[in-house]
Amino acid sequence: MTDETVDATKLDEPEALHGISAATLGEVIHFDQGAIDKLSELGKEASGVAIAQLGDIEGLGRGLPGNIPIGIKKGDSPGTFSIKNLIEEYRLSPARKTGTAKALTLQSFIDLTNRHKTEDTAVFANSDWKKPSVLAVVDYHALAIDGAPAWLKHRIAYEFPLSDPWKLWIAQNDEWMDQAEFASFIEDQIADLSSPQIGEVNDYEQAFGTKIATPAELIQLSRGLQVFAATEVKNAVTLQSGEGSVVFTEEHRDAGGNKLTVPGLFILQIAPFFMGDPIRVPVRLRYRLSGGHLKWAFKIFRPDLAVTDRVRTDLDIIRTKTELPVFEGFPESGIPG
Repeated sequence: MTDETVDATKLDEPEALHGISAATLGEVIHFDQGAIDKLSELGKEASGVAIAQLGDIEGLGRGLPGNIPIGIKKGDSPGTFSIKNLIEEYRLSPARKTGTAKALTLQSFIDLTNRHKTEDTAVFANSDWKKPSVLAVVDYHALAIDGAPAWLKHRIAYEFPLSDPWKLWIAQNDEWMDQAEFASFIEDQIADLSSPQIGEVNDYEQAFGTKIATPAELIQLSRGLQVFAATEVKNAVTLQSGEGSVVFTEEHRDAGGNKLTVPGLFILQIAPFFMGDPIRVPVRLRYRLSGGHLKWAFKIFRPDLAVTDRVRTDLDIIRTKTELPVFEGFPESGIPG
């Protein structure tokens, strides 16, 4: 240590350092804690990273916050960078709801929609009878004319899953079967049939020009056909009533004396969708003679109308129970389901 002294408070004044050796200056800086802290602070400011707020950006476009945090890099290559990914690593919950929940029943769709809906939620429906569906877009665009756009990422879907009985009838619709196969099909699916109502008798019998069969009459027909499964047909005619009369050559006898009356129409009552409500639809019964044997088929009358009516009835139920608007169509960013 030399005898030279320096007033640390005057280090910023060049004349204060006149005549002072480098060794003495080093000792002064080393032992003066205030100077060390000052130099350390200056060094930190010259390099490293800081976080700042970029404010007043709302006017740059709709959907922006008032300000956003940015990272500032100092040192030899200064610049700015986003810190969003760094922040997201520490997120404890999602920023917003996303994804599509799939309901298996209409009631579940309604319950889920009511659980999550907002005043802007909208329901879209695809009424295609072969594959109908509905989709609730929870975060849909704001209702007001000048309302803010939304993400459209939180959805609830219901695809009207077809019931197994309806699949069976549709798969066999307008397909010709041999006598034994047809008789077996009718007997196995007899629970799906219904007696005609008074209005149906008046409307359908006049429109189709034939009698509507009851389930009991169809059972009688199917069992009679099983008896004559391997028997040739002697005669098959269509009566004035629109029914058919089939006479077989073999000596087996039923209540009609070896003669079967074939109704031209019956009523199908069945739920087309899993756990859904049933529809009633008329079905034509047809047969044709080929090589002494009969082929049978049924044809569901306009299943598209019946299913579409059921779908639109369900849409009315959705409107009532969710108090939301329902649109037949698709949202901007995708097809339902």
